[in-house]
Amino acid sequence: MADTSKDDLVELIKRIGAFLTLKFSNLSLTLDSRSIGAIAGLAFTIVFAWRILRTSSPQRRSPKRQAVIPGSSGVSSHFSENIATSEVSPPSEDSSAQNVIDEFFQPVKPTLGQIVRQRLSEGRKVTCRLLGVILEETSPEELQKQATVRSSVLEVLLEITKFCDLYLMERVLDDESEKKVLLALEDAGVFTSGGMVKDKVLFCSIENGRTSFVRQLEPDWHIDTNPEIVFQLARFIKYELHITPTKSERTAMNVFSSTSLEQFFGTV
Repeated sequence: MADTSKDDLVELIKRIGAFLTLKFSNLSLTLDSRSIGAIAGLAFTIVFAWRILRTSSPQRRSPKRQAVIPGSSGVSSHFSENIATSEVSPPSEDSSAQNVIDEFFQPVKPTLGQIVRQRLSEGRKVTCRLLGVILEETSPEELQKQATVRSSVLEVLLEITKFCDLYLMERVLDDESEKKVLLALEDAGVFTSGGMVKDKVLFCSIENGRTSFVRQLEPDWHIDTNPEIVFQLARFIKYELHITPTKSERTAMNVFSSTSLEQFFGTV
């Protein structure tokens, strides 16, 4: 009867642990007080149930000391070893409950969406240049030949479009370059996820044109590879991310730097 109760208690702990694990995977990084209280209460229930399980386990009786019979020391030693082995073997119920507790309290790995929101400090509007950040190409002259979306940045880019109002922008030399860029983004699936549409891809004929776009849009974040533009916008934009292949000095408290967009979000 006692074994049945223990099995039921272990099963209850497993179910509660599975339920909390599922809840943790769906929670965003910011929790309200009710959510925190509920989680704390359920966690306390698990720990309390486990402690009851341990204290309710019957104490194992110490085996009576066997008298040593002359001429049978080998048999007595073998018998004593068997008793000692059975003493140190942990009960399966305690081990099962402990495994459930240990598994539940393992740190939960955040999702990419949670990482994006955390790194962007909950910023909801983002502007970003294309060359050298989203595209493999690094100059307007290259766009006259082709436009290629970097495969390593695509997952992060799509996640940003789900959470943020994203505007992409670039300087181009002709209309054909614009068409190549839009086609590359469309083929990569950028316009089929989140709120990204072609009207949010902006083109200009001069490098400082991006500065005008950004100041008009007033984003929470601007992402660029040009250090001059980053410097000019630092006093107008809340946060900036400077994409540079080499480590650069921080020009302002609100300017961050990274070798790539995906590296900034820790996906590489």
